[in-house]
Amino acid sequence: MNTPLPAVDPHALSAAGLKAFLNISSAWRLRTDDEIKLLGYPSRATYFNWKRNPEKARLGRDTLERISYILGIYKALQILLPDPVAADAWVKKTNTASLFGGQSALDRMLSGNVGDLFVVRQYLDAARGGWA
Repeated sequence: MNTPLPAVDPHALSAAGLKAFLNISSAWRLRTDDEIKLLGYPSRATYFNWKRNPEKARLGRDTLERISYILGIYKALQILLPDPVAADAWVKKTNTASLFGGQSALDRMLSGNVGDLFVVRQYLDAARGGWA
């Protein structure tokens, strides 16, 4: 018999997710404008409030989904490229895979569409032998 999973309050995930995102952003050396795009275009005031007080952040479902994809991308890169410097640099390197069209994965992710985060994550998961 399957026991249903308890409902998770998305707000309970906000602080942890935001802190993880900010750590990844630092490792990838992202600009503030890039961070804002990846998070789904919150206002600058909202973004800086989140950054200043992650414990008080109340992220919506879309923002949490975006962070989830970024966490997956980061994890896949750490598995595929065990050298942390190489893994962190990969997102900004040009890529010849047809998915990227000669641009970097970050360029693809910065389109603003959550689907592009999904596609990059799926590409990396497939490369490491995960789901495709």
